[in-house]
Amino acid sequence: MRAAYVAGTFDTKGRELFFLRQCLERLGLRVVTVDLSTSGKTSPASVHPREVARHHPQGESAVFSNDRGSATTAMAQAFESFLRTRRDLGGLISAGGSGGTSMATQGMRALPIGMPKVMVSTMASGDTRPYVGPSDICMMYSVTDVQGIHRISEQVLANAANALAGMIAHPPATSEVRKPALGLTMFGVTTPCVQAVTKRLEEDYDCLVFHATGVGGQSMEKLADSGLLAGAIDVSTTEIADEIAGGVLSAGPGRLDVFAQHALPYVGSCGALDMVNFGAWETVPERFRARRLYRHNPTVTLMRTTPDECRAIGAFIAGKLNAMRGPMRFLIPEGGVSAIDRPSQPFHDPEADRALFEAIEQNFRPGAGRRLQRLPLHINDEAFAEALVAAWREIASPAPNVRRA
Repeated sequence: MRAAYVAGTFDTKGRELFFLRQCLERLGLRVVTVDLSTSGKTSPASVHPREVARHHPQGESAVFSNDRGSATTAMAQAFESFLRTRRDLGGLISAGGSGGTSMATQGMRALPIGMPKVMVSTMASGDTRPYVGPSDICMMYSVTDVQGIHRISEQVLANAANALAGMIAHPPATSEVRKPALGLTMFGVTTPCVQAVTKRLEEDYDCLVFHATGVGGQSMEKLADSGLLAGAIDVSTTEIADEIAGGVLSAGPGRLDVFAQHALPYVGSCGALDMVNFGAWETVPERFRARRLYRHNPTVTLMRTTPDECRAIGAFIAGKLNAMRGPMRFLIPEGGVSAIDRPSQPFHDPEADRALFEAIEQNFRPGAGRRLQRLPLHINDEAFAEALVAAWREIASPAPNVRRA
């Protein structure tokens, strides 16, 4: 029988964590408690912190140091490795402050999509991206500090335990969709392109569209890394512009690296590389106030990428393409890369686009199964969507029962 795991720092949060265990056991679940404490104190949990620490690549000594910060970081890494070895894990719950949340959620992010994960945290009413990342972690705000059992903490912790128990006891039915899954990236300004591609492929593929807001690209690549995608049509690589130019929607420097680790078919393009994202107008950093800015909506301000930034973006992309192991095509839309990058639109800038396209072309290394295509089309033209589909059909591995156009 799969168990509910309760993990956390039992030296400081033992009372609250044992309350979670009690709630879960009352619901008939078998519970395993895992101590992530780095203090070296005696542990009352089923799994001692030293047992967790032994899963660190450098062993226990890397975790039990005199520096709290490095100890916490090392324990989080050890916990992630520890969880990968558990064969009875049915779901995971934790409760804590910033340190406990950081450690527990690193382990949670390593678990497969669909595995129940609940984090009761003082950090949940704020920016949860550092904790949740591309995973399906349920974050619950603790309201009060995770310190003591009282009328508020009883309700919050009991609800969290009930939620985990429900997810473990009533797993979702296995999807009846048998078509191979295909990842696509979309931004508002590339929506017509992605919708046209999806329409042409949805009979043969389970099309999973990811919003390219930083976490969207990470989520697509997490599924690819988990073996859940047949490949990707990465129309909207815009997150790379934010990484290079300092926007708020970067997917990090590791964007596209998964395709160097797994030989998956990849079709990419330059979607929305004309823009860098910020929040509301007043949040744009002072150093960018003189740049070409566009109010996309009350909460999003866009900044046009310059020729120099475009050259850096192009070199970044070409380097990632050169490292890919699987068959790949990269299509360049010479007529514009977004809905607002065309004549009479606010981000129309042929010089910047030319710098981008030339940087990709000059740094790209073609080879067997690897090709760059420049097309005299706008990214949202129907003909460009057709070209993306044709490129995908050309490199995709045949799937059972898939009808070819």
